[in-house]
This record gives sequence, structure tokens and C-alpha cells, in this order.
Amino acid sequence: MTWYKKKKEKQYTSVENALIKMSQFCAYQERTQQEVRQKLLDEYILNEDEREFIIVRLIEENFLNEERFAKVFAGSKFRVKKWGRRKILQALKMKGISEYCIRAGMKEIEEEDYVATLMRLLDKKMAQSKEKDTYKLKQVLARYAINKGYEQDLVWEQIKQLLDDAHN
Repeated sequence: MTWYKKKKEKQYTSVENALIKMSQFCAYQERTQQEVRQKLLDEYILNEDEREFIIVRLIEENFLNEERFAKVFAGSKFRVKKWGRRKILQALKMKGISEYCIRAGMKEIEEEDYVATLMRLLDKKMAQSKEKDTYKLKQVLARYAINKGYEQDLVWEQIKQLLDDAHN
């Protein structure tokens, strides 16, 4: 038994059959055009025009909608994984999402919720930290939040506020 996943053999199929398969693929969860193109390329023997025809049909039938994908992606990465805007933005760009759709997705994150989530993350991290040196604690907190994708200026501002509140 091999520990790696064997590459699937490409199949000959009709455009109609591939369209049905891709409709199911997109109905399962939100997808990007890039993901659908890659799956079509990896699994089926279709020419470029046929692949693009399938993409267009999926868009027309609303199986594929990158603005909707960006909204769901940004909202869920923020709410579930507590990612910051920078990390979400970078991930959306890597998925080939347009600037317009990225902006629409980023609007899903309310400023008040964003700052409150950052404060909860910092507070939790501070409680877990055994660091007694304030300077080193600030570094630990900042590194953690910045790696989660939060903006450096906002992180430092919130750390200052958190430590001021802790000392009062």
C-alpha cells in the first residue's frame, strides 16, 4: 500500500457529462474559477474552449460566483479561524480572485467585530503566556497577532491598551 495519493487517470468525457460533474463539485461548496479550471484540467480530456464553455455555463447557472465565494471565504476565515484581514486578502489573491470580489468579501468583516476579536486573541494569548518581562510579552503578543494576519499598527495599539488595562 502506498502512502501517497495516486494521480487519477484523465478520462475522456463529453462536455455535458463534465458540466454535470462540475455542477456537483460547485454545489458541494463555493469554488473559484481557478479551482474548477484545475479540476477540469486534471481529470478530463477536454480542450481549452470546452473547459471555458463549462466555466461560462457554471457562471450563468450561478454554480460559480467569485463574489459570493469571496464573501463566504472572508467571513468564515475571520469568524472560525480568527484570521486577520492581511492573511485573508493574501489567500484570496492566491486563489485568483479579482480586486472587486476581494473588496466585496472584505466588507463582510465589521470593524467593531474585528477589533474585538483581536483583543480576545491577545487577551487569551497573554493569559497563556508565562512571560513576566513586559517587553518580551509585547513581542510574543505582536508576533502572534501579526502572524494571524492582523495589521501591525492595530496590533501594537491594542497591545498597549491591553497592557494599560492590565496594570490599572
